[in-house]
Amino acid sequence: MSGGLALLLDILIHNLLPIFLVAGAGFVLGRTARPDLTTLSRVTFYILSPCFVYSTLLATRLSLDELGRMVAFAAAVILVSGLLAWVMARLLRLSQTLTSAFLLVNLFGNTGNYGISLNQLAFGEAAAARASIYYVCSTVLVYSLGVFIAARGQAEPRRALTNALKVPALYAVLLAIAAKTGGWQLPPPVDVAIGLLGQAAIPVMLLVLGVQLARTTRIEQPGSVAAATALRLLSGPLIGLSLASALGLTGPARQAGIIEASMPPAVINTILALEYGSAPGFVTSTVFVATLLSPATLAIILAWLKA
Repeated sequence: MSGGLALLLDILIHNLLPIFLVAGAGFVLGRTARPDLTTLSRVTFYILSPCFVYSTLLATRLSLDELGRMVAFAAAVILVSGLLAWVMARLLRLSQTLTSAFLLVNLFGNTGNYGISLNQLAFGEAAAARASIYYVCSTVLVYSLGVFIAARGQAEPRRALTNALKVPALYAVLLAIAAKTGGWQLPPPVDVAIGLLGQAAIPVMLLVLGVQLARTTRIEQPGSVAAATALRLLSGPLIGLSLASALGLTGPARQAGIIEASMPPAVINTILALEYGSAPGFVTSTVFVATLLSPATLAIILAWLKA
């Protein structure tokens, strides 16, 4: 077996398979027990994700310069991805609602449960810490810009903005920043409880992904799904590589940044689509297809980064 093929096989087995085993458990659960997906989604949306954002921000120990570079990188990747998605949606002449959904699946990759887990398994704690910065930045945007986009598919911009301001994760971010800058902390029992809930976010979101995949019985709007999937999986690595070089990211920051930019659409996109009625069938189909195809592209990217 050639060295390149052996490396790809090692990556598939040791870096990607564990993640898909957890999602697979959710898939089996979805097919057998058929849990209430709406309840699972809301538990994640209103409790687990905000706790994860808060605890991750507090645990971050990076230089201000590197922190700033990672935040700038994440924001730039999302901005460029959004511009490309908007152009593609215009070319495809999608409706307003479907355009909102098309933007969602291309703006926000699965940088939390999938991306952080993959960075941890592939490159260790240093990359995972930097991946968490990307995730936090993405989370701030998904719970503000993402909610605005998702709600705008069925509502006026003012109403969409109001919905965005009601999302708990925004206030979790503000609370974490206040705690870090003010040098204070919540009472220990509360802090421990938030930490426990935050730790539950990644596995539960992977389980939600599996349950959602189990509910996908057909691919809706396959042409648009194919376009969104190709754009997310193929443009993401190129955008990440270009911006990592432009911003001078090196070492674990570069590894984490490129991997995060290469992720398939996030589970949160499905949750937002369900919550705000923004073409959930299309979003679910795109998450399904892109997630199943992502090991092929991610294995190649990981092999290149490890070479």
